[in-house]
Amino acid sequence: MPTALDHNTLHRTAKYFMDSGQAATHEAAVGLLQSFGLTVRLGAEVNSSPHHQAALLTLVNVARRTLLGGVEVVGPCDGPSISPLAPDRTLAQAVTQLGGRVVSAARPDWPAAAIGTVDHLDGAGPRWQLTWNGWRAGVIPVRDGRRLDERTAIGIAPALAAAVCAAEAFAFHAGDHPLAGRRATGLSLWHPGRDWQMADPSEPQVAYLPSRLWVIGTGNLGQAFAWLLACLPFRTRGQVELVLHDFDRIAPSNDSTSILSFADDVGRHKARCVSRWLEDRGFTTVIEERRFGDHTRRAAGEPNVALCGVDNALARMSLEKAGFDLIVEAGLGAGPNAFRSISLHTFPASRTAEQIWSRHVGQADTNFEGQPAYRTLRQKGMDACGLAQLASRTVGVPFVGVVAGCLVVAELLKRLNGGTPLEVASGSVASLEDFECVPAAQSPYPGAFEAAEQPGGVTDDGNEPRSTEHTLYTGTSGADPVRPELAS
Repeated sequence: MPTALDHNTLHRTAKYFMDSGQAATHEAAVGLLQSFGLTVRLGAEVNSSPHHQAALLTLVNVARRTLLGGVEVVGPCDGPSISPLAPDRTLAQAVTQLGGRVVSAARPDWPAAAIGTVDHLDGAGPRWQLTWNGWRAGVIPVRDGRRLDERTAIGIAPALAAAVCAAEAFAFHAGDHPLAGRRATGLSLWHPGRDWQMADPSEPQVAYLPSRLWVIGTGNLGQAFAWLLACLPFRTRGQVELVLHDFDRIAPSNDSTSILSFADDVGRHKARCVSRWLEDRGFTTVIEERRFGDHTRRAAGEPNVALCGVDNALARMSLEKAGFDLIVEAGLGAGPNAFRSISLHTFPASRTAEQIWSRHVGQADTNFEGQPAYRTLRQKGMDACGLAQLASRTVGVPFVGVVAGCLVVAELLKRLNGGTPLEVASGSVASLEDFECVPAAQSPYPGAFEAAEQPGGVTDDGNEPRSTEHTLYTGTSGADPVRPELAS
């Protein structure tokens, strides 16, 4: 028997087509998503490179929640998973557990993404090369024959490339960006808004990582934070303490937006699910299952650096009252015209959190009840309360949350490794080159940190050292060292 539609079962990406008027029913909107699919082609690098595996696992995890036709993986994935994202299993098992399908041949009618060196990507649709180097990552059309170096990168760069690829694949299928599939697009996490394809000699080696954090909200953004923190090269994960603050439970709709939410988890507390996932990967977690607000106070000895990913204006107004010494907060846009938008704020800052968010308290949501999909629901008997709840839910896509999460985690890494801190960053996944940033006042990182594990390992052919899970970027001058032998 089909599940009744309400605000807890609504597919949050299907809502995009409902709110924009492109779909006359929720079923029609889901049907559109079921026609969206992606093939992922793997090169030999995926067998020995945790970075390439992280890109694959992130892409499968993010894309399958939006492209409901499926994500199919072609290439070598019978070996062990060496990414910390999926320990103690084969790579094929990890792909399957995240909702992907391992197949022997690619569909010629689907868009395709290449991870690593792939000889041929036949077919009529877009073909993207995921690529990264240092603090920069994105996608380049395969026909351009260009890639970044990919042998050295900060741990979250491959995940960023995967999220950008999922965003482009969705835009291509949805037909809402004329350049999707025809452009190179990506982001520099060291200097958002600068040309991500050009090497930046100011990018440093990552020498230090945050070791004690308070995570406020474990939904779309909070789960992205957890996924990305697991990509970092901690020496001893058991000594990394994460306080997970959330009172909410996982609903069926969360599977469409949040990358650590699965159907089997419906009804369980979000913080407990995220805690279990993190502890399975060696982290130490503490769970706080109360609402965050004016009453919240950090006790002495608890983490004094907070990451915030909630969309509640009252909670965000209270951020500076809890006693944190540094807060990095991210928010996502809402509605069919702004769901790809991202904003980042850090505190303390020139404006307080209360000044920024007080004007949003009580602000009415845009009413979409006049669109055909909602009129159809009214005709089928949905009452005014149910319609209002449904219409009030925002459009949500997991790839925007992962891009925002990369900016948040990178802000900590920059402050720990000599970068220019940001007070504000604002932009859109639809136009990553147009990010606007306001620098923050320079100040020492106030929280606990540890030394990162340093590079090591040998090359795929047994020669000079190349990237391992913990390869860190040291920066070069001039153009990015594109490797012609890796061009597809």
